[in-house]
Amino acid sequence: MGRPKEFDPDTAVEQAMQVFWGQGYGATTPQCLADTLGIGKGSLYNAFGGKRQLFDLAMRRYLEIQASTVKELLEDSGPVKERLRRALHVLAETDLADPRRRGCLAMNSAAEFGVTDESVTTQVRGMLDRTEDAFQALLEEGQRAGEISTGRDAKALASLLLNTVTGMRLMGRVEPGPDRLIRVIDTTIDLL
Repeated sequence: MGRPKEFDPDTAVEQAMQVFWGQGYGATTPQCLADTLGIGKGSLYNAFGGKRQLFDLAMRRYLEIQASTVKELLEDSGPVKERLRRALHVLAETDLADPRRRGCLAMNSAAEFGVTDESVTTQVRGMLDRTEDAFQALLEEGQRAGEISTGRDAKALASLLLNTVTGMRLMGRVEPGPDRLIRVIDTTIDLL
């Protein structure tokens, strides 16, 4: 009979996600992951296949969490512009409250891998597409309600919001406070 696993794989993926998010893929060694998870390197390879496979699981977990968070923020009640403003404020506040200023794991990974890794590129593009689609649906709701001009292309505005969010997530890594991010949010919402 085989020895039972001495760790919870879901917890291990969550812990690995935190390590990759804080250090990036390249700076994270298998030994660092094994130490963080409290297992031997052999167990790491037996359970997950290796660093890369664990990274893929961690990235999927992160993207699920982010998609759920954005969906919840956008489905809040109230006028569309105010819901968007609140959602962007929450994202900025979350990044600024993180003492390690990790930003967004997906955007960090896109910057680290570029287009050299099709799997990462596909995962990040999928997240961007889902986020833009959610923005577009909300903007179209605002157009139907008369809050946003129907003379503006909702898809183009959704792309603008997506670009704003990705830029804010990067800026949040280095900004000393919220002032610049609030200006970006307010100006973007006012442009709608």
